[in-house]
Amino acid sequence: MNDDLPHERKLFTVEQVNAMLPLVRAIARDLSELAREVVERRERLAHLAAGRPQAGGDLYQAELAQIEDELENDTRRLGDYIRELRELGAEPKNPIDGLVDFPTIMDGRVVYLCWKLDEPEVLFWHELDAGFAGRQPLAAARRAAVSTSSAATS
Repeated sequence: MNDDLPHERKLFTVEQVNAMLPLVRAIARDLSELAREVVERRERLAHLAAGRPQAGGDLYQAELAQIEDELENDTRRLGDYIRELRELGAEPKNPIDGLVDFPTIMDGRVVYLCWKLDEPEVLFWHELDAGFAGRQPLAAARRAAVSTSSAATS
């Protein structure tokens, strides 16, 4: 699958997202744990490599090269987790925090259902350009939709 090609966006209902959360949660947990590890190891590696000569005279050069190879492998694994989520139609936004968005239609426009790893179900939504800071509770949106439809039928 080529991520550079435009793809048709899958749209979800709240119920569909909640039904697939066990799988998404498992992938997001693995992604989050590995992303944290990779960030920490990259920081340690940068600290260890700082000021070291790049010539072959350094006794630890082989060990540093092995750590770099392991980081490259783990970076590929991160990409695999992200690809798995995208193949489900989800859009991973912050691997470390386990933040995942799901496109949906609300009031005739595409918005995101927003879920975070520590949440039991999808509870929030936000505009496409709002991001995590613009999250709004789904309960309020559902109440507004019900009262609007009730008023229309009265």
